[in-house]
Amino acid sequence: MKTFNKLFALALFALTMVQCGGDDNNSSTPAPDPTPETGFVRAVDMSFLPAAEADGAVYKNNGVTQDAITTLKEAGVNYIRIRLWKNPATGHSTFNEVKTFAQRVHNAGLKVWLTVHYSDTWADPSAQQIPAEWASLSFADLKTAAVNYTGQILTDIKPDIIQIGNETNNGFMYPAGNLTNNEGQYLQLVNAISAKIRQQSPTVKIMLHHAGTNGADWFFNKVANVDYDYIGLSYYPIWHGKDLAAIKSSLTSLGAAHNKKVFIAETSYPFTLGYNDYTNNVVGLSSQLVPGYAATPDGQLAFVKAIRNMVETTSGGLGFCYWGAEWTAWKGTTATDGSTWENQALWGFDNNAEPAMAAFAQTLQ
Repeated sequence: MKTFNKLFALALFALTMVQCGGDDNNSSTPAPDPTPETGFVRAVDMSFLPAAEADGAVYKNNGVTQDAITTLKEAGVNYIRIRLWKNPATGHSTFNEVKTFAQRVHNAGLKVWLTVHYSDTWADPSAQQIPAEWASLSFADLKTAAVNYTGQILTDIKPDIIQIGNETNNGFMYPAGNLTNNEGQYLQLVNAISAKIRQQSPTVKIMLHHAGTNGADWFFNKVANVDYDYIGLSYYPIWHGKDLAAIKSSLTSLGAAHNKKVFIAETSYPFTLGYNDYTNNVVGLSSQLVPGYAATPDGQLAFVKAIRNMVETTSGGLGFCYWGAEWTAWKGTTATDGSTWENQALWGFDNNAEPAMAAFAQTLQ
């Protein structure tokens, strides 16, 4: 009887803990699942959205004004990618703005893919400028600052995927983290940041990001001993070639060589070669297009579907992200400092959602 009573009491206690949540601080809303392996990642970068909304930008779906995040969720998007700058002069992509935006994304039931530039401005293969606040630090203090900053990001922004840098083809935070000139220091920085993520937020997935396939083997061989989860490649036909089969081959070989999941971390395509403001566009010539994919709404849809299919049918392919979706000409049709990307957005010149939204459906038609 004593054994039975003890077992009964333990069972009753366990049932009570389940009903009460087992934690007085437990929220009624469960935290988002931090691991994307439960499904293919269908992401859209929406980093400009807070700035656009602050200026009164309007986004529509079927002719009706709708929250852009809602439109994307209804289309099937499950991740929103957001960039973070340290102390930007623009006042956007700041820590506080991104924190608020990330909470909004999580509240919508979507996950956050955070690209931390470790810079005050755009970081890409042509520029990896160290934050001005850190420029005069010793290397030891720089490493400490970067690690502490990463810890603050994990605590306050709570990303589900975090990129250590953006398009870090030759490292980041120059000159200290220049991979060619200071390989040892770059690896120390990346390893220290990765270790901080693993220690503080072990379920958060870590991505390393390279622009294009040229030099990708060299880069990922250099970081072979870094603790990370995902290989991310940017792919824009204007810069990285028009051969989708070659891109797929690179994804396959990189994933196999390093035993990592692979992503197309950035891509885009035009629905027109026209423009909607007085700012020159990046893509505006038919010679810049991929054969078989016209600069039309249907051509844009077909291209995004092709990118998705390419990754989904690649061994280890786990997701893709569309970049510049929200970068419409919201500053006005005569703006000379407007968008260089409005003809590649996922909302058209009438501010209405483009057919390419269908490429993000949970089950692709």
